[in-house]
Amino acid sequence: MSNREDVKDDDRDSLGPSPQVPSEIPAAFDRRKFIMRSAVISAAAVMTNCSRAETEQKAPAPAPATPAAAAPAVPLSPDLNVVMKSKGPVLTTVDEFYKVGPGPSSSHTIGPMRITYDFYQRATKLPADKLATATKLQVNLFGSLSATGKGHGTERAALAGLVGKEPATVDPLFLDSLRDKPDQVFPVKLGAKTIDVSLKDVIYDATKGDFKHPNTMTVKLLAGNDVLLEQEYYSVGGGFIEWKGYTPPKKNQPKYPFATMKELRAHADNNKTSIAKIMLANEMSIAGRSEEEVNAFVDKIINAMVATVKSGLSMPEDDVLPGPIKLHSKAASVYKRAMDDKIQSDRGIGLLSSFALAASEENGRGHLVITAPTGGSAGVMPALVYGLLEARKVDRQKVRDGMLAAAAVGYLCKHHATLSAAEGGCQAEIGVASSMAAALTATAYDAPSLVVENAAESALEHHLGMTCDPVAGYVQVPCIERCAFGAVKAWTAYAIASNEIASRHRVGFDETVLALAQTAKEMNSKYKETSEAGLALSVVLC
Repeated sequence: MSNREDVKDDDRDSLGPSPQVPSEIPAAFDRRKFIMRSAVISAAAVMTNCSRAETEQKAPAPAPATPAAAAPAVPLSPDLNVVMKSKGPVLTTVDEFYKVGPGPSSSHTIGPMRITYDFYQRATKLPADKLATATKLQVNLFGSLSATGKGHGTERAALAGLVGKEPATVDPLFLDSLRDKPDQVFPVKLGAKTIDVSLKDVIYDATKGDFKHPNTMTVKLLAGNDVLLEQEYYSVGGGFIEWKGYTPPKKNQPKYPFATMKELRAHADNNKTSIAKIMLANEMSIAGRSEEEVNAFVDKIINAMVATVKSGLSMPEDDVLPGPIKLHSKAASVYKRAMDDKIQSDRGIGLLSSFALAASEENGRGHLVITAPTGGSAGVMPALVYGLLEARKVDRQKVRDGMLAAAAVGYLCKHHATLSAAEGGCQAEIGVASSMAAALTATAYDAPSLVVENAAESALEHHLGMTCDPVAGYVQVPCIERCAFGAVKAWTAYAIASNEIASRHRVGFDETVLALAQTAKEMNSKYKETSEAGLALSVVLC
């Protein structure tokens, strides 16, 4: 008799070769989806060593049957500036684009903190007689901010802004203290009036609704039940914010107006210069700054990126990131083992990955990172910056130039598509970051403008369709490793672009950005930072 015949029926069930599916499917539920959910629960129970009952209890409830074509997310309101701006030349500047702030998310942490700080400043300007009657400050989070805000620490960021903290200068330990001691109460001084606030004043409100943007929030100053001041805000990605009735600030015209990569590259080629030099001229003309001032700001961002990588690499190998996933950091381990690799190419890939993991793990800890373009993708660009400066000893001016070329790529993606995973999935964050990093690398190695475009295009193209499905709503799985893959893809894109015959590259950057925008528009909302599908559904914590 074979060993297989000795296996009892109970043993077969415990090994989980077949899902336990109820004989009857509840009414109003899609049969195929219900069976698939049951199969996922059974498999997850085996892989996580949990009982099926535990896993069933923690799995999301089965959804009622829906029409075959699931509806995409509600389209953005056409009167948002982030939508209207796509009709004119790019006017974004580096100090708007590269922001320093606490992780883990530019749209769910930095944006909300900027929003509540903005409201705090508005409230202080109310007449004294109005402020004298104030009794309460209240924040309501909607859409994706409500769906995954707990995993992003959105309530802590929102409270920090209310008490007068700014993203670039807030001490991450302050945010950690709110997590560790959630019952703290803080006095907020509004003129002669003092109002106590706590995390209880930040409310996770409706996740579904007719919102102007997936990341919508309101802030109110109340006198009993009477509203003294109320503002509706939108965290539109990359730490950028807008509000109801928002009017963009007046800016000077760029020296070299462009709204597409084709136009930008034409400026560079016609003037026999580089994309970086065109961008520098525009930065100076739009913001009215000198070359030295632009370089000083870019240096500040470069130094911050290097610091985040160093900080991440210095963490102990047994460090565990905050949150229910209990994810062990791996940057230091990958770095040490890569250094011992005897094959140079393998060592290079391992080190680049470790740099990205280090910065991304800092983001997961809620420490200070740089939006390039977002917090969730904050490991990609720093990995290339650190690798070029610290490992390859590339001249700093070359890296400065690369940062400007990378910004151009990010500007165009923001201009015509999105930088927000809540609006476009992870392709809008990791994909854009990888594209920027490819342009950075190509520029740092003096590649012609066409090669810079080709590298940026390839990196973006091969992230199209990437969903955002953070497990338990935390920017850890799959986000941290995605930064490492994004960094390696950026290097691969540069390697291919610099070795192929550039004129034979078949796809232009502008066409790929349009594909990004279209894919974002049609992607199902479950895959847009809502933690309703993908890994967020199939990975069950116990």
